[in-house]
Amino acid sequence: MEYRRAFIPGGSFFFTLVTDKRRPIFHDEKNVGILRQAFRDVKAQRPFDIEAIVIMPDHLHCIWTLPSGDGDFSTRWRLIKTWFTKHCRDALYAPPERARRQAIWQHRFWEHVLRDQNDFNRHVEYIHYNPVKHGYVSAARKWPYSSFHRYVDAGIYPVDWGGCGMDFRGIGRE
Repeated sequence: MEYRRAFIPGGSFFFTLVTDKRRPIFHDEKNVGILRQAFRDVKAQRPFDIEAIVIMPDHLHCIWTLPSGDGDFSTRWRLIKTWFTKHCRDALYAPPERARRQAIWQHRFWEHVLRDQNDFNRHVEYIHYNPVKHGYVSAARKWPYSSFHRYVDAGIYPVDWGGCGMDFRGIGRE
């Protein structure tokens, strides 16, 4: 059976991508920098908006909005994953004879079409609360690899947002 992905031109989507065997490769800020450059390079070729993102040691969550008339997020993810894999081999110290066999990403990713503004807002909150949920930090503001800081700067969140716990049943997939 062939898996079919949603194709909604101009849509907003929530994504979860996980590293192969949940290796914590993004615990190293150098690899986070390489991933950020992969996003910049692909966005320059195939524009999209990153509405929210969090990069965790072994996975990431983000929300993208695609341009009107464009629903092809799969190609963008393929390009990002390929760019990152090509440029981080040195950072992961893979011997050349193992480089081709050593996977960096799980083969697929999980996507969810955001249905309305409430669905969008709840997924943004899920993204920003994820480092707290996993016990990496006690407050969202303490995690450096998150769009949470952009939301605070824009006045959308107070700096102490999320301090009383959150209920995210039915959201996300890790």
